[in-house]
Amino acid sequence: MTDSNIIELFFERSEQAIVELSTKYGAVCKKVAGNILGNDLDAEECVNDAYLGVWNTIPPQKPDPLLTYFSRIVRNLSIARYHANSAIKRNSYYDAALDELEDCLASTEDIEAELSAKELTVLLDTFLDALDQTDRIMFVRRYWYADSICDISQMFQMSRNSVSVRLLRTREKLRNYLKKEGYEL
Repeated sequence: MTDSNIIELFFERSEQAIVELSTKYGAVCKKVAGNILGNDLDAEECVNDAYLGVWNTIPPQKPDPLLTYFSRIVRNLSIARYHANSAIKRNSYYDAALDELEDCLASTEDIEAELSAKELTVLLDTFLDALDQTDRIMFVRRYWYADSICDISQMFQMSRNSVSVRLLRTREKLRNYLKKEGYEL
């Protein structure tokens, strides 16, 4: 079933829309939530909450592409759950991915003082567009989908060290690009 057909079902308020969304994108979004949370039960709960979120926002929203819209809701819910779960202890798996980016991006207060969130988004999009396909996919898999270095190395049939080095170099390129564009770290 196409995304537009699924969205039509949401506009008709048909419960079949949830079934079709789950069939088409449920596994992908559960993987995203699982990567962030490291707990299958919490991941499943976030995905289920995201179904409700999609149900409540379509209509009036008519997202294109639907996967990005759904996965963003799942990701935001998962990050909120992650912060709630790790208020006292650290989850080294997801924290490791965030710590790797820490040198490239300043704190939220600095971002607000330097650039609006939209300006930073444009800069990141421009940077990602300039990368070769492999580096771009690795970067997005690591820092958006929170895939492990091991998963990425298997995906690209590379050693873990090669993936780590490529990600390090990409972060350095990002840091240099942001400095060049006037974003002070």
